Amino acid sequence: MRELLWPRKGFLRPIRYLTMRILRLSASPHAVAAGVAAGVFVSWTPFIGVHFVMAFVISYFLSGNMVAAALGCAAFGNPLTYPFIWGITWEIGHLLLSREDHLAGQAVDLAALFHKLNFTELWKPVLEPMLIGALPPAAVSSVALYALTFYTVKGFQTRRRSRLMERARLRLAGPASDMPSV
Repeated sequence: MRELLWPRKGFLRPIRYLTMRILRLSASPHAVAAGVAAGVFVSWTPFIGVHFVMAFVISYFLSGNMVAAALGCAAFGNPLTYPFIWGITWEIGHLLLSREDHLAGQAVDLAALFHKLNFTELWKPVLEPMLIGALPPAAVSSVALYALTFYTVKGFQTRRRSRLMERARLRLAGPASDMPSV
């Protein structure tokens, strides 16, 4: 029971794991950053269930890494962040569509609409404002995370490459100095 409320290894361990997993991908910094940006962009949309597929398609067109797209999707869009994402997209969508009376007037029975899965009835009151409202924050956050990921991965890969080169140089130089001189 204690493990559910307070994990032994802390709350930041999953974040550190995802960060290191993204940094250690063996792709170019652009591919990793484009994949993460695609995953973050798609996480803002209201189409849960197809986020990964949408992220893969966008990542493919941007020459991004598919694993980075999946990690970006899972890290940014998760059950802890979806209520905030939906609230933000709902409000921005109604603001952009000039629907000030979105809470007043006609009530929408979401349970019935989702039960029937009638897309045409669900589009106007729910999906349209959320999709329109998702575009500005998705664009801003994905561009910002692209830049952050690109420069972070580039620096990590440069440091890693120099450490590996130094080890290889020491390994090659080591046995030659141990040989007796004649």
